[in-house]
Amino acid sequence: WGAFLFPIITLAVLLLFLIIPKIDPLKENIKKFRKHYDVFILVLTIFLFYIYILSILANFGKAFNMTTMIMPAIGLLFIYIGSLLKKLKQNWFIGIRTPWTLSNKTVWDKTHKLGSTLFKILGAILILATFAPPKYLIWIILVPIFGAVLWLFVYSYLEFKKMGS
Repeated sequence: WGAFLFPIITLAVLLLFLIIPKIDPLKENIKKFRKHYDVFILVLTIFLFYIYILSILANFGKAFNMTTMIMPAIGLLFIYIGSLLKKLKQNWFIGIRTPWTLSNKTVWDKTHKLGSTLFKILGAILILATFAPPKYLIWIILVPIFGAVLWLFVYSYLEFKKMGS
């Protein structure tokens, strides 16, 4: 199972991402950024394939630091997601979906603009975390990610309230 489970999961994720535009109630909005969405599917598939190759190499006894190999890839994925966020139009499956972003297009746009910047910063932090001492690595990764997610949640609420919606 070890050799086949990850490709099966990757295929399932790929199929899910191909189905989402067909079932989203706001599918017309997805068409507006479909080119970028398709590139995201490709980038994510390449990322998952890279992780799979690393795990196969490790299982064949190839000695390398998994963290050193994975962190830059995760950082680049976050940077790409950051560039994608500002292109997203309101929809039910892709993006920063809070009750307030889903209820108001302006709140959606503002939250995704901020999210774009934060995800790019997170990507840079994750790339730089490659060089951090291992005992601090978990904190260097988790604190900024949870902080950004929490701030985006609060920000979308505050923007919604500010608009009197």
